[in-house]
This record gives sequence, C-alpha cells and structure tokens, in this order.
Amino acid sequence: ESLVYMIRVSEVDDEEIFKTCLDFWMYFSKELYTIDAQWKISPASSLNNQAVNVSRLNNMHPKHVLFDAILHSLRILMIDRMAKPEEVIIVEDDNGQIVREMTKDTEVIAQYKLMREIIVYLTNLSYEDTEAIMLEKLDSQVAGGMFSWNGLNTLCWAIGSISGAMSELDEKRFLVSVIKDLLRLCEEQRGKDNKAVVASNIMYIVGQYPRFLRAHWKFLKTVVNKLFEFMHEHHPGVQDMACDTFLKIAEKCKRKFMTPQVEDPQPFILTLISDLQRHIGDLQPHQVQSFYESVGTMLSDQSTLLRIPRDEVMLRLMDLQNSSWRTHMLEGKQNVQNLLKVEVVKDLSRILRINIRVCSAAGSIYVHQLSTVFLDILNIYRLYSEQIINACIQQGPIATRVNLYKSMRAVKSDILDLFIAFTEVCKDSATDRELFMTSFMPSIVPQILTDFHTSPPNARDAKVLTFFTTAIVVLKELMAPHIANIMDAVFEKTLEMISTNMLDYPE
Repeated sequence: ESLVYMIRVSEVDDEEIFKTCLDFWMYFSKELYTIDAQWKISPASSLNNQAVNVSRLNNMHPKHVLFDAILHSLRILMIDRMAKPEEVIIVEDDNGQIVREMTKDTEVIAQYKLMREIIVYLTNLSYEDTEAIMLEKLDSQVAGGMFSWNGLNTLCWAIGSISGAMSELDEKRFLVSVIKDLLRLCEEQRGKDNKAVVASNIMYIVGQYPRFLRAHWKFLKTVVNKLFEFMHEHHPGVQDMACDTFLKIAEKCKRKFMTPQVEDPQPFILTLISDLQRHIGDLQPHQVQSFYESVGTMLSDQSTLLRIPRDEVMLRLMDLQNSSWRTHMLEGKQNVQNLLKVEVVKDLSRILRINIRVCSAAGSIYVHQLSTVFLDILNIYRLYSEQIINACIQQGPIATRVNLYKSMRAVKSDILDLFIAFTEVCKDSATDRELFMTSFMPSIVPQILTDFHTSPPNARDAKVLTFFTTAIVVLKELMAPHIANIMDAVFEKTLEMISTNMLDYPE
C-alpha cells in the first residue's frame, strides 16, 4: 500500500517532488532487478523452468509477483514523464512553438540518464509489459486520435532509452512496428511543426538502435534515405538533427556502407558520393562539414573485407571541394588579387574546414587528399602572411581587426588546424609518421616558423605552438633535428608577448 502512495506522489505535477521520488524508484528497481537476476540462476528457478508451460510470473522471484501491479504503474509513469535526451534538439518553447534548442540543459540531461537507468531495469524485469505499454500508447498517437507533441516526445524518448534491454529478436519485432507507425504518422500529419516533432523522434530512435540497423541493411538504407529527405527540411533544428543522426549511424554502422550488400552490389558510400551535391544542397556550412565528417567516418574502416580502394574513394569524396579549390587557385595564378577578395578568402576557409573534419574522421588515408592540395595550402599561408604583415606595417596593429585581414588570419588558423589534425591521425602508425616527416614537415616547418618570427604580436597565432607541441608528442625523436630551429623562432618571441602582462595574449 505504501508503494501505491509513492506512485501517487510521483504523479504530482511538481518537478522537485518527482526528482526526489526518482531516487527512490532507482533504488527500488535496481534492488528488484538484482534479486531477479540472482533468482533466475538459482536451483529453485531451474526447477520452475522444467515445467512445460511456464508463465512469466512463474519465472520471477515470488516476491516480485506482489509488485507486478506496482511495476506496471511505474512503467507507465516513467514513460509519461520521460526527460529529454541530449541528442534531441527540437523542442517546444514557452510560446508553444517548435524551435531548435540553443543551449543544453544539463539538469534535464542528468534526469534523463537516471530515468533511462530505471526504465532499463523495469524492461529487464518484464520486457513484455514494457513493450505492450509502449505500443498501446503509440497506437493512441497514430490511430487513436490522441496525437500530441508532449505525449509523442516522452514516449519516443522512452523507446530510445531501452535500446539493448531486449533480446535481438524481440528488439527487431518491436522496432519495425514502432518505425513503421512513426513513418506513417509523419506522412499523415499536416503542418510543419507536427512533421518536425515526428521527424525528430524518428531520428532519435533510429540513432539509439545500431545493433538492429547493422543486422538489417534494407531498413538501414531506408532510414538513411529518410535522413537525406530531412536534410532538405528548413524547419529549425530538423537539418541539424538529421546531420547529427547521420554521423551517429555512420560511426556505428560504417562497414555496412563500405561493403556491397545483397541487393546493392555497389557499396552505398559510392552511391552517396555520386549524389553528394544534391544531399548537401540545402545545408548550412556547419551542416555540410558534419555531412563530410560522416562520410569520412565511413572511410576510416580499414577492414580487410573491403573491396574498394579507399584512396580513390577519398578523392571522389573531395572532388566537389577540390573543384572549387582549383578554380580559386587558377584565378589566383591569372591575377593574385583574385585571392585577396573577402568572399574568396571566406570560401577557402569553408573548404579547409571541410578538409579538417574529413581528416579527423577518416584517419591517415587522408594523406592522398592532403597531397593534392598541400603546395597550394603552403602558398596561401605565405601569401596571406605577407598581406597581414604589410597591413600591420602600414596601418598598425588595428589592421588585424579589418574584416579582410581577419578572414585571412582565419584561413591561416584553419591551415594550422588541418596540419594538427593530420599529425594526430598519424600517431598509430610508424609508416604514417615517417611519411609525414619526410614528405610534409620539411616544407611546413620553415614556412610556419618564419611567419611566426616575423609577424607582429597581434598577427601571431597560438596554434603554431599547438602544432609543434602535437608534432613533438606524436613524432617524438623524428622531430629532434627541428627542435633548435623551433626554439629559436618561437621561444623569445612568445616570451615577449606574455612577460609584459597575463591579459593581452591569454591563448
């Protein structure tokens, strides 16, 4: 009877009371799960299982049968009050509008993690009851005329939270039913806000079940194509969440995209790259970077089962960006002033940032792309260094705040980030470290050191120090011949910048 009162108290519409009750339910569900797990491996349970027709209750600790009704009510409570997970960035604001969440609520995230743990324990105690409650509530949302944003959200967050708590067979049956219903709901709903809510829940759930996606290629392909559709939806947050989910799936299922499947003799990554321009056509620059990172993540798979040349796929992936890069370089050769236009400088920065994301995601296979643009990158670094230094001589330190020169400094910073990223991905292979040391560092070191030494303090970039720190950590004794030159170029100049006061150059 006291537990019934606890359920009723937990249902009170007061967040502080609910949070207090959660601590109790966490202890209660964990204790029951522990006792149940021990019971199932005990001799008494084994004798029970020898019966021909064993009900679920017969296979539970006798103590748990008393709590069956309480556990049923608790499951409903947890589902109805489920907190928002971190991955969901589409929310309802105070005015009842569906918007993109701009900041993370750490308190809500912590509450979600606690509730997820409780509902996982409850699912392990009886996945049949959990599944029945969820499917009944979903049916009410889809066909029962009870569609509501909050009701669908809490239900789908709960569905996503129990990933791995069911057997693979049960999970397959359950998830197929859920996704089919949600896709139907997405098609039937009218209004962009309604569609955005359903879309965010589809994306959240599929991202939580990588085991199922890896085992069912046809379903995985359908999900990814649906994500591509969402990438053309301009409702706030939908494109961001589609890109985030695509990256998550790429990390968990990369081999499926890199190898031929029964119904698709061509690896999906090649199909994806052939339609790349269409997929990213409506995305913002940061979303395009995320998309490229996802494909780069697929390319990081180094399995011996792969039948496609990863180096060629890397260059095909970067072909669109390399084409834009070559156009700018050709125009620069005809007239260097073309490379000094603000819009061109910003576009070079955009291309470099895509390269950085691909490099970090794909690993040392990126060397084939770096070789393609390396000399141009060094020339751009040198050109923009000269422009910034000359501007500082003519206009004084304030020149670094002028939009054009700020953009040039951003390009130089991006180039340093790219070198740092590639250095880091070489750390696991002696061959890669040797290649980087012999093929790239002899050109990089003098260029960067000369720029740092001759630039005025306002125009120096602290990432130069970060790059050489990373290089020494990764390349170790291979960097020994360069140490004296590095110290000559950076030590005294850096000391001058930080010895006057600790405020001007904190980085």
